[in-house]
Amino acid sequence: MKSEVAQTQGWASTLDAVVVYAQGALCTRVARGTVPADGRVRVTGLPRSLDPGSLRARAVGADGVRVTEVRVEVDAEPAATEDSGSLRREVERLRDVLAAAQARRDRQANLIGETAALRPVPPGREPGDPPRATPADAWLRLAAFVDERLRAQQLRLTELEEEVRRAEHDLAVATDRWARASTDTPSDDIATSVVAVVTLDGVDAGAGPVDVELEYGVPGAVWVPAYRLTHRRGEDGGTLVLRASVAQRTGEDWTGVRLALATADLRRRTDLPKLRSLRLGRRQPAPAPSGWREPPAGLADLFSGYDAAGPRPVPVRAAPDPVPPPPPMPPGVGAAPVAPPAPGGPAAPGAAPFQAAPPPPPPAAPQAYGMLQAAFGGAPAAFDAAPRGAAPAVRSRRAAPTPPPPPAVTAPPQPREAELDYAALVLSGADEPGDRRGRLFPGPSYDPKAEESRRRAEAVASLPLPGHAVRPRTSAGSFDHRYDAVARADIPSDGVWHTVTVAEIPVGLRTEYVCVPSVEQTVYATVVLSNATDQALPAGPVEVMSGDDFLTTAALPTLAPGGVRRMGLGPAEGVRVTRRTQLHESTAGLRNNTTVLAHRVHVELANRLGHPVTVEVHEQVPVTSEPDVRIDEQADWTAPGQDGPDRYAPGTRVWRVDLPAGGGTALDGGYDIRVPAAKALAGGNRRS
Repeated sequence: MKSEVAQTQGWASTLDAVVVYAQGALCTRVARGTVPADGRVRVTGLPRSLDPGSLRARAVGADGVRVTEVRVEVDAEPAATEDSGSLRREVERLRDVLAAAQARRDRQANLIGETAALRPVPPGREPGDPPRATPADAWLRLAAFVDERLRAQQLRLTELEEEVRRAEHDLAVATDRWARASTDTPSDDIATSVVAVVTLDGVDAGAGPVDVELEYGVPGAVWVPAYRLTHRRGEDGGTLVLRASVAQRTGEDWTGVRLALATADLRRRTDLPKLRSLRLGRRQPAPAPSGWREPPAGLADLFSGYDAAGPRPVPVRAAPDPVPPPPPMPPGVGAAPVAPPAPGGPAAPGAAPFQAAPPPPPPAAPQAYGMLQAAFGGAPAAFDAAPRGAAPAVRSRRAAPTPPPPPAVTAPPQPREAELDYAALVLSGADEPGDRRGRLFPGPSYDPKAEESRRRAEAVASLPLPGHAVRPRTSAGSFDHRYDAVARADIPSDGVWHTVTVAEIPVGLRTEYVCVPSVEQTVYATVVLSNATDQALPAGPVEVMSGDDFLTTAALPTLAPGGVRRMGLGPAEGVRVTRRTQLHESTAGLRNNTTVLAHRVHVELANRLGHPVTVEVHEQVPVTSEPDVRIDEQADWTAPGQDGPDRYAPGTRVWRVDLPAGGGTALDGGYDIRVPAAKALAGGNRRS
């Protein structure tokens, strides 16, 4: 008796760790308890949206104890009144309150209409009667009465309209809370819970508690990276805090879990293909043994006694109204004799009112997948070895002779994934069609609401992203990394974004100012980041802080390990730039056969900040592919390399200037374009 009680009691589990991938999550639950004598335990608390094919279990911290089987089951029980549907009941109550308030308001409005319709009606006047004096006092008293009554009724109507507005507001708030409520709370009167049935082996009698760890995948979880960059002026380093915006609607609240974030795709296959060797010659290796065998002979004879007993009686269902008996069936149709009803009363229990003709034979069923050993009195388990896609043979004695079957295929069958789940196979009974009797087929889905729960969970992938946010698979490129949070986190299953701090990452940092005065005479502040860690930093929004002062929110590009990237911070109002150009056209050569276009550039910089700055001034020199066109540069600028944080267009030239606080400088440069006199620049020679 004690073993049965221990078997029926389930182990409560606690969600311990969650790894959120680009879409979906891998959850780890921990359960602890004493294993019963039969070794089977039921671990409760699993969400309805889990993928049953991803469930894994293992024993932790117990020598010699191993898990031999794990499968998913669903339990249904009445939901507790105080735990389920409280928000739904509150919405229904507020709807009743609003309907009652609207009814009172409408009734008051009708009373106002009736009061306003009061009018003095003079009595009828008979022909020949003299005119009567108008009762002005009565008319005035009636008007005063109507005004006083309308004033009181209007005040009451104002109170009722305010009551309706409050009821509408309360209903809107409750409806929004119900819509945003965590999906971890059941909303039906019947609560269904998913449990994992785990079979353990190697547990000694009288052993202590055993820890079991369950791992399963769930859809409905997404994350995007976010950052906070803190630095101080004049320093070459800073701190980059990696944060994550996580949203999940998996059906269970993540409370106090060890959170990790991964850029990989959870649904991508990672198993390696099996490559079979090919041999030339008559001698070939024996095929690998398969668990599939041909059904034994005499399978149809198992149910001969059941068929000889005749069809099962059709129970009579009580109808609210008397139904006239059907017309007599013509002879020769194959109908069974009808049992006459009892005089003065309904038909006898278990007797059918009439027996219809047998239905046409059902279509051929899919391939059968084996038979239980007990069904054949100790015969070995047999499996159908027909290849996938082949039409199964109908093994019925009443069927017409069929042509001889094709030669047997020596290759083992390739069953589907559902057909390999032996714990989920169901033995077909005697009422099944003839080609399914006594054979194992995949049973129905373990939970009718599982697909609905998964669809509702996957809707979280369509949430609008925060500003400057980029999905991990878009920014990760060819790498996949995992980021472990430094502290446990709480994320409810409400389908909205929640920000979680992951870790602090030291980065190299220097502030530079960049300007392209030929395009825009504005200096922009930038931050050059260098990643010295072994993990890549995916792109995302970053809040830039200078000490305790918030500067701006910018977009951080993907930073590979050891990479250097530049991030813009916006215009720098404290640094000014001015650019002036001059063009002089002349001729050169013995016969003046060369046109010389001399371009001169003058740039002035002024630093009005309280600290020194480094300004990078970009200019553009023309690039030519004509052999008879020559460009001579007349400046001390340099051509930037392509190994830095930026990629430059051909012909780019750079001045790097260090300006002290409150200082300024002037830069002069230029270039000469030498063109044959018979040619001209596209668009005209006189250009700046």
